Formats: sequence, C-alpha cells, structure tokens
Amino acid sequence: MANSALLVMDVQRDIVDVVVDDPGYLPRLRKAIDGARAANIPVIYVVIGLRPDNPEVSPRNRVLSAIAGDGRYQEGDPGTGIHDDVAPREGDAVVTKRRASAFSGSDLDLVLRRRGIDSLVLTGLATSGVVLHTLCQAADLDFGLTVLTDACLDTDPELHRALTDRLFPRWADVVTVDDWLRGIA
Repeated sequence: MANSALLVMDVQRDIVDVVVDDPGYLPRLRKAIDGARAANIPVIYVVIGLRPDNPEVSPRNRVLSAIAGDGRYQEGDPGTGIHDDVAPREGDAVVTKRRASAFSGSDLDLVLRRRGIDSLVLTGLATSGVVLHTLCQAADLDFGLTVLTDACLDTDPELHRALTDRLFPRWADVVTVDDWLRGIA
C-alpha cells in the first residue's frame, strides 16, 4: 500500500446536497479517510471548479452544459467547497478538475507521479460521473485500482449497483470501506 492514494472526488457541498440521501455515507467516507491516514496512505481531494464564462464547457457536453447553465460549480462559490464532514487537513492535496474525470484539465497526474503513486483507491460522487470517468482513464494509464463501493453514491441506485457489481470489477478491486480497512491494517 506504500504506493497508493485515496481519492476523495467531488464531495463538495452542492453535490452532497443533490446526491447524498444516505445518512451513513459521509461517516463511512470519513472512516476511509481516517483509515488511510492511519496507514500513511495519502488522501487527495478532487473538486470540480468551472471558470467564469465556462471556457471549458462545450455546448455538445450535455452534463457540463446543464451544470454550467445554472451557474453551479463556479470556482470560489461556497457550494464548491469540500463538505465540512470530510474536509482536507493541512498537507492534503486538493486538485481542481474541469471535466468529469479527475485527470481532465487537472494536475492530478503530476501530483501522483511526484509522490510515486501507482495505485488509486476511488471514492466519490457520483458513481456514474467522476468515479466512472476516473476509473476508465486511470485504467488506461495503468494504475492499480480499488473502488470503495459504499464510499461512492449515485442519484440512480440501480446504476450504481450495475457499475459496482458488473463493470468496475473488470478493471478494479471493488470492496467495502470496512473490507479495505481490514486489508490495510
């Protein structure tokens, strides 16, 4: 586990308000974060932050166009901040992305390479958004991958189950927070 990092992706105030309907989600994610820190696994936060006038948003991108159209996720807006229940500590990297994948328009790859990280543990909101896109790109980049299934959520629970039960296991180890924590202890 010395070359692993825990990615906490898009757990921002406005996104939590839309996606999280499980009162146990943030405590489970906090448990994963605390366990990673106890095992000296770096915790890296990834947030979406769109610039004023949205130069990174194409009208052909349905999801980003919808988000940008209602003014959400603009850099500096209070709602783009990481949720207080899982807030970063001093020394944690916070990476700003411009698209769905944590790698898109960010310096995540540089942050990982600088630390010699070759394996990623993925968490975040939403399973069919940042988690799926990051998983696909990270697999193409040859990272070892783990998805913490109960530290990911989606507005569509059936889609979450299909991804975590059927698709993600093709590329990653898919485990619960508790199972992962037992494995790193």
